[in-house]
Amino acid sequence: MIEAIIAAIAGAVLGVGSKTVYEQQQRKAGKRKADHEIERAEKKAADLLKQAKEEADELERERRKEIKKTEDRLLDRQSALDRKLDELDKRGERLRAGEDEVEKLKDEIRDIRTRQQEKLEKIAGLKKQDAAEKLMQMTERDVKNDLVGLVSKLQKEAEDDADERAQMILVTAMERMSSEVTAERTVTAVKLTDDEMKGRIIGKEGRNIQAMQRATGVDFLVDDTPGMVVLSSFDPIRRQVARLGLEMLMKDGRIHPGRIEEVFAKAEKQIEKEVMRAGEDAAREVGVVGIPKELLQLLGQCKFRTSYGQNVLLHSTEMAHIAGMIAEEIGADVRTTKIATLLHDMGKAVTHKIEGKHHHIGAELAKKYGMSDEIVHAIMAHHDDIEATTPEALIVRICDAASAARPGARNISAENFAERMRDLENVATSFPGIDKAYAISAGREVRVIVRPEKIDDLSSIKLARDIATKIESTMQYPGTIKVNVIRETRAIEYAK
Repeated sequence: MIEAIIAAIAGAVLGVGSKTVYEQQQRKAGKRKADHEIERAEKKAADLLKQAKEEADELERERRKEIKKTEDRLLDRQSALDRKLDELDKRGERLRAGEDEVEKLKDEIRDIRTRQQEKLEKIAGLKKQDAAEKLMQMTERDVKNDLVGLVSKLQKEAEDDADERAQMILVTAMERMSSEVTAERTVTAVKLTDDEMKGRIIGKEGRNIQAMQRATGVDFLVDDTPGMVVLSSFDPIRRQVARLGLEMLMKDGRIHPGRIEEVFAKAEKQIEKEVMRAGEDAAREVGVVGIPKELLQLLGQCKFRTSYGQNVLLHSTEMAHIAGMIAEEIGADVRTTKIATLLHDMGKAVTHKIEGKHHHIGAELAKKYGMSDEIVHAIMAHHDDIEATTPEALIVRICDAASAARPGARNISAENFAERMRDLENVATSFPGIDKAYAISAGREVRVIVRPEKIDDLSSIKLARDIATKIESTMQYPGTIKVNVIRETRAIEYAK
C-alpha cells in the first residue's frame, strides 16, 4: 500500500517535472523563433531603407540635371537678348545718323528752292503772292462762263426734279402708312343682361338714372333700343366713364344713388389710367422717349377726342410715322420731327378749359414742360397763321395736311356738332355759381348743376331764364333747347 502511494507520488513528481521541462523547452523555442522574426524584420527594413535612399539619390540626380538644363537655357536666352540689345543700339545709332543726314538734305533743298524762287521772281518781276493772285484771276476768267452755265443747268434740273422728288417722298411715306379710318360716333350702346336690369337702372321714380346723368353728364336712353342702354354725349371721355361705370354696376347688381356715385368715381379714375397708358403706348409705338408725363397725359386724352370725326390720337400717331420717314429721307432731325407731330394736336384736349387756338395752347404747354424750341415752333406753326422756319416745322405742316386729306379721314358735320355742344356748355358755365353743365340729348337739353350755397331756389329760376336768353342771342341751333337747372342740398354726417 505504502509502495503504491510512494509510486503514485513519484509518478506525480515525475509528471510535474516533465511538464516543467517541456514548458521551458517551449519557451526557449518561442524565443528563438521571435528572435529569428525580429532579425528578419530588421534585415527587411534595412533593405527597404537602402532602396529608398537609392531612389532618393536617383531623384536628386535627375532634379539636378533638370536644374542644370534650365540654367543653361536661361544663360543661352540671356546671351541672345544681350546680342539683340547690342544690335538695337547699333541700329539706333545708324538711324540717328540717317536722320541727321536727312535734315541736312532738307536744309539744302530749302535753300535751293529759296534761291530758285528768288531767281524766278527777279526774272518775272512779280512776288509769289502776286503771281498766285494773277493766276487765279486768269483761271477764274477762263472758267467763269463755264461755271455760270453749269450752275444754271444744275438749278434748272433741281427745279424740274424738286416737285417729282417731293411727290415721290410723300407718296412713298403715305403708301407705307396707309390704314383704315373709322369715324367716331356720339353714342355708345351698352347691352343689358336682362329685362329686369332696365327697371333697376331707372330706379324708383327715376332716381337711379338721374343720379347717373348727374354724375357723368351723359344722357342715358333706356327706351329707344330694346335690350340696350344708349349713352349719348358729344364728349367721348364722358361716354367712356358712363359705359364703364354702367357695366360695373350691372355686374355688381347693387344699383342705388350712393353706390352710383362711388362706382362712377372709380370708373373715372380707371379711365384716367387708361388715358395715361394710351399716351405711353403712342410714344412707344412711334419710337420716342423722354416726353414728360404731363404731356403724355394730354396726349392720351386725345384717344377720346375727335377732329372733324377723325380720332386725334390715331391722327397724331399716323402723322409721326409719316413725318419720321420724310425727315429721314430729306436729312431733318427725326426725333424732333416725330415728337412735334405726335404732340401737335394735344392742345385740343384742353380747348374747352383754356382760351385760344389749339396749336398755340399746345406750343405753350410743350414749352412749359421743357420741350426744345424747335419742337415748340413746329407745334405752333403747323397751321398757316405762323410761318414755319425750320424743316421739321414744314414736315409737321405737310403731314397734318396729308393725314387729314385722305378720303374718309374727316367728317365735318361731326366736328360742327361737337363744337356746338362745347359752346352750349361754355355758355352755361359762364354764369357765377355753376358747378357743372352738361349738354345732353344731342344738344336739345343743357343740364346745369348749381352750388346750393351760392344759388337759392328763386335765383335758380332766374338763372335758367338768363342762360336761355344768352343761348338765343349767341348761338345758332335747330329747334329748341331745354335749360334744366338743378339745385340739390345734401346733409352728410357719420355715426362713429
